[in-house]
Amino acid sequence: MVQPSQIEPEHYALESQIRECYGRCAYTHKTHEKMAERLHSRHKKGKWANIVLSSLITGGAVSAIFAKGAAWEGYAGYATVVLSILSLILNAYLKDLDPGALAQRHREAASDIWNVREAYLSLIADIVGQSSDLPALRQRRDSLQAALYKIYHSAPHTDGKAYSNAQDALKYNEDLTFSEGEIDVMLPSSLRRQARPLKSSEI
Repeated sequence: MVQPSQIEPEHYALESQIRECYGRCAYTHKTHEKMAERLHSRHKKGKWANIVLSSLITGGAVSAIFAKGAAWEGYAGYATVVLSILSLILNAYLKDLDPGALAQRHREAASDIWNVREAYLSLIADIVGQSSDLPALRQRRDSLQAALYKIYHSAPHTDGKAYSNAQDALKYNEDLTFSEGEIDVMLPSSLRRQARPLKSSEI
């Protein structure tokens, strides 16, 4: 079997491209995961806020009934009206934006991207081991690129906060530029370039 240190220049060039694709894919996967986590948390907070508001509205209505003639009768009514308006606004927000459903879409996108990411990882392993010829490897690369395009085309948008959270999670500080060491950290030790010497033709 061909040793990793004996990888041909053409395979090395293809590996370099696939490593970059793997890094971008891993980054996007983590961004969608962080987006889903934040939206899920927002959805849970919205549901609890709605429960609290509903309880307060009920309490205010009961207080207004039993406060006939009391000095604070009017305040109970006003408070109930204000709480009802807040509840209406919250319910409109939850209905229109539906953070729970949006979080699920991000989870599905992350799951699809994870599958492609793992396929890139397998492709890197085959390139390093040179178990397939170059045309077959390029065909697999093109197929993965087409699959990833379809996922990106239908995936929901992420935002800057999710992007920043993904940076922190992956210990990554440069936008869409991966050093050898950064990608090596995300790869199994057997596939890391720092663990194998280079041929003179690769330098």
